[in-house]
Amino acid sequence: MKIKGNFWIEKDGKSFLGKGRIELLKKIDKYGSISRAAKEMKMSYKAAWDAVDIINKLAKDQVVEKMSGGKGGGGTRVTEYGKKLIDLFESAEEKFRNDLLNLEEFLKKEI
Repeated sequence: MKIKGNFWIEKDGKSFLGKGRIELLKKIDKYGSISRAAKEMKMSYKAAWDAVDIINKLAKDQVVEKMSGGKGGGGTRVTEYGKKLIDLFESAEEKFRNDLLNLEEFLKKEI
């Protein structure tokens, strides 16, 4: 027997954070570019930008911000608040997975 479940966070009735969006934020943080992050994830720039826009609109503080360009052009960065959200999501997801395992063990004893 196996208990399965998916973890994501909704806010104001809208999808806020899930595995895909967290992965996108991590890649933006790594590369400093939405475009490069989108390519790495095999998604369009528009889909990546739309996801970032939704995250920023639903979050209480800015998660991703554009940086003004100089000679080498601008870029994008994940804010400290955004990094905190990544950590919180991953911690909550791990707790969710552990709770599923505990539930599975409980049910195995009863079924």
